[in-house]
Amino acid sequence: MWEVFALAYAENTARRRRNHFFPPDPAHDTPHPLTFFVWAARHAGTGKAVVFDTGFPADRAPAHGHTWLRSPAEALALVGIDAASVEDVVITHLHYDHAGGHAAFPAARFHIQDAEMAYATGRCMCHPHLRRPFLAEDVSALVHRVFEDRVVFHDGDDEPWPGIRLLRIGGHSAGLMAARIETASGPIVLASDAAHFDETLTGNPYPIVHDMRAVLEGHRRLIGEAGGDRRRVVPGHDPAVLVRFPSAGPGLDGIGVRLAP
Repeated sequence: MWEVFALAYAENTARRRRNHFFPPDPAHDTPHPLTFFVWAARHAGTGKAVVFDTGFPADRAPAHGHTWLRSPAEALALVGIDAASVEDVVITHLHYDHAGGHAAFPAARFHIQDAEMAYATGRCMCHPHLRRPFLAEDVSALVHRVFEDRVVFHDGDDEPWPGIRLLRIGGHSAGLMAARIETASGPIVLASDAAHFDETLTGNPYPIVHDMRAVLEGHRRLIGEAGGDRRRVVPGHDPAVLVRFPSAGPGLDGIGVRLAP
């Protein structure tokens, strides 16, 4: 079985509801903060850690209006995970806030969907609207990792480690992955950006979309993979995650939570 953590590394408290839901509702345009996470699963028996996403570096925060809190590597260290020693990192998708920190994981293999790499290096990136959440340096960095034999490609659902199943969801980006992780208390589903907020799962999709049908079907699938219990689906950017789940340890309130023992 696995223990699972969500760790905050940045935030944006200036965002509003109009930024986060489609269609926007101007009548209820209230503040709507955004939190940036990395996630980790650690095997209770072997101690093996699998990290989900690499975050972005501090110098990107000002241009996007984000507040930098700590590096993803520093966040992982707070729960005893050494980023430099991690052997496997899942890149849920290649948007700048999920795939900008490869350098912190020098020993890792990076797991990604075929469809995501094809999308981020293909003709869709000729359109400014579609390439807006991507940065060329992140995509090219992963191409370099391919040539170093440090990328593992997946085509659809896969279970590279017993008890961790990667789920091809798509929708928000062509090859976006979520993960279903078996824990002692039941399955935990890391949605990443298949569901930015808990409210997203009630029919309020995020406005950055590659395929709206896949987005909406993905919401249903996430809940199904959690055994029908929406509380076991962990949204990708919801600040409420930090209060819904217990602290990961002393002094980590509002920083890191334990999603499952």
